[in-house]
Amino acid sequence: MGVVVKLSGPRDPKASLAPLVALVEEDMAHVNRIILDRAKSNVDLIPELARHLIDSGGKRLRPMLTLAAAQLCGYSGDGHVRLAASVEFMHTATLLHDDVVDESNVRRGKTTARLVWGNEASVLVGDFLLGQAFKMMVDVGSLGALRVLSDAAAVIAEGEVMQLITAKNTETTEDDYLAVIDAKTAALFAAAAEVGAIIAERPKSEAAALRSYGRNLGLAFQLVDDALDYAGEPSTLGKSVGDDFREGKITLPVVLCYRRGTADERKFWQRTLQQGETSDGDLAEAMELMKRHNALADTIERARHYGAIARDDLAIFPDSDAKAALLEAIAFCVNRPF
Repeated sequence: MGVVVKLSGPRDPKASLAPLVALVEEDMAHVNRIILDRAKSNVDLIPELARHLIDSGGKRLRPMLTLAAAQLCGYSGDGHVRLAASVEFMHTATLLHDDVVDESNVRRGKTTARLVWGNEASVLVGDFLLGQAFKMMVDVGSLGALRVLSDAAAVIAEGEVMQLITAKNTETTEDDYLAVIDAKTAALFAAAAEVGAIIAERPKSEAAALRSYGRNLGLAFQLVDDALDYAGEPSTLGKSVGDDFREGKITLPVVLCYRRGTADERKFWQRTLQQGETSDGDLAEAMELMKRHNALADTIERARHYGAIARDDLAIFPDSDAKAALLEAIAFCVNRPF
């Protein structure tokens, strides 16, 4: 068992998603009803497996971004609700697929669907949810929104393949890793925010600003996740500290640690992550190396950099409750408890 590495540096422990949750509470109630309705099927396994993941928690941050962005842009219809539900279905489908590819056993503190129902069922139900997501996009009738979300689906799939290629490769560079999370994580954040402007028929400059906001927020979110896996509290993670290490994942803290380490330290990472040969005490050793080379603090610093860009992206919008909530969401993502 490893020790928790505390990260230094200023952060705002009061940062919260509460303003965003309150802002979109009514719309999210509609989104949740749509999600439950669209997860229905005459094939009993489909709703059973889908509910397993849908009910397992999660912040629903991505659909909330769609709803808040639509409010920010003055949208007054109901298409944003169905787009938000589409975004959540896309995200849920990628989680099902990810767990199969990564051979994960725990998701949000619960046994993954692949362990309960098998890999084949998880992949196929993920495909069902993607199909439902696209049906809802078509129902909205916005070709622009459909284009943005379908492009995101293709990019996310490319990111999965990129991650497969770089998996367990300790020679992965920082640029390589950022390209993976840009595709796997940030692309859906970007699309979720951008469609809020598109559905409101706002100028391209506003759609571009929200797209950049979502992308940079997504990058910050994932980088903090990377650090938390080695420095977080299990009660806040929904999983055990060190899951990425046990699964042999190459994340940014590992990339930085490997590059900065000695020849013997690089052999440690090659043995544990590349070759998958681990023993008692290896996680503690990994955490000690992270601390020695400042890898976690520097990962968080990079996350703050992307968070600062996301803040600037919102500067073109006038002050409003929606803007304030979206700004607070940045602070929350960057300042999650370590």
